[in-house]
Amino acid sequence: MTRTTRRAADTKARRRKDSPSAMLDALIGEATVDAYDESEQTAGFYTMLEEHLAMPFSTEVLGMEVTVDRIDMTDDEEIVAVCARGRSRQRIRLVELPLPNPAPKGSEWIDA
Repeated sequence: MTRTTRRAADTKARRRKDSPSAMLDALIGEATVDAYDESEQTAGFYTMLEEHLAMPFSTEVLGMEVTVDRIDMTDDEEIVAVCARGRSRQRIRLVELPLPNPAPKGSEWIDA
């Protein structure tokens, strides 16, 4: 075993299974297990978000309360939240959406 390989193995052994980083790694692995390219990875995350993210939920965007009704994928393969306030709708990139406190069930998929 080389010095670099040993160091990597030691680092991996130190990482606890229940650490936040390990949990995010597990989620990423689950979402991208059969993905061969970036497009398929995005589709994998979209599927996991649809299955696990509790919607609708309320949050605040630019000082206004909005309801996140659903998520969607844009033509250029970005995952967006469809936010509603009254009759108005706006799509916001999911990674830029401020989450409420407490965050909705399944929000760990956004973190991943």
